Amino acid sequence: MTAVADSAAGKWLAGFLEQPVVGMAPWIVFAVLSGPGRFEVAVLIALGISVVFVVLGRVLHPGTSFKILEVADVVFFASLAIIGVTASDATHEWLETYADEAANVALALIAFGSMAARVPFTVQYAREQVDPQYWKTPAFMRTNYVITAVWGLTFLVAAVSGGIGDLVLREPDNIWTAWIFPVLAIIVTIRFTEWYPDYVRARARGSANVPTASGLIYPLVGLLIPLGVVVLIVEDATWLGIALIVVGLLGARALKPDSTEEEAKRPVE
Repeated sequence: MTAVADSAAGKWLAGFLEQPVVGMAPWIVFAVLSGPGRFEVAVLIALGISVVFVVLGRVLHPGTSFKILEVADVVFFASLAIIGVTASDATHEWLETYADEAANVALALIAFGSMAARVPFTVQYAREQVDPQYWKTPAFMRTNYVITAVWGLTFLVAAVSGGIGDLVLREPDNIWTAWIFPVLAIIVTIRFTEWYPDYVRARARGSANVPTASGLIYPLVGLLIPLGVVVLIVEDATWLGIALIVVGLLGARALKPDSTEEEAKRPVE
């Protein structure tokens, strides 16, 4: 196992597993895949991803403790798999329709619950990237509270969006409520998770190159272009698709940085 951990691939995987989004990957995959006729496949894939990440974490980081989120991943999806196999037809139908909303609500509760317990779940990932001397500093903890709260809100947005599609529109596979809004919310939060720590560090150090809001938004504006293409192809709303593409092109041009910012990576006290 040491040879694997010390290899180039092992080091890359170790760095990848230190990102909070890894712990949420099974939930994201499940939320995207779940729906009528896809419940079993979504659960099995999410459970498989959860188990693989737990095993890889122990191989690449021997002796490390289990994280809140990775334990929740395995327990939640293993329970869903068992329920799916043993449930009645009525329960199975309910799961196919509402399981993705249930998963999003569960993850939001985990996020806010970890904050209430004063161990925001992102802190366990952040500690693997930051020197121990900074673990209990106010800036480090405050940053993780903010990021954890944003993830909790993101999954509440996904749950509400899915609920509108299921309960109001009666369209579980509505492209906006089941796919576009939840996926966009997740992508925005992933970007925020990358941007915010650099912003906090630069502000605390009084750097002249503090990451700006445009630096946060710029990579996201380009998403409007493929979104507009999807709308043109799938939806009967040509004007909306064209508008999204135009706004994406103009926004990307307007927000493009004049020069590359040298963003500080050193943690602050």
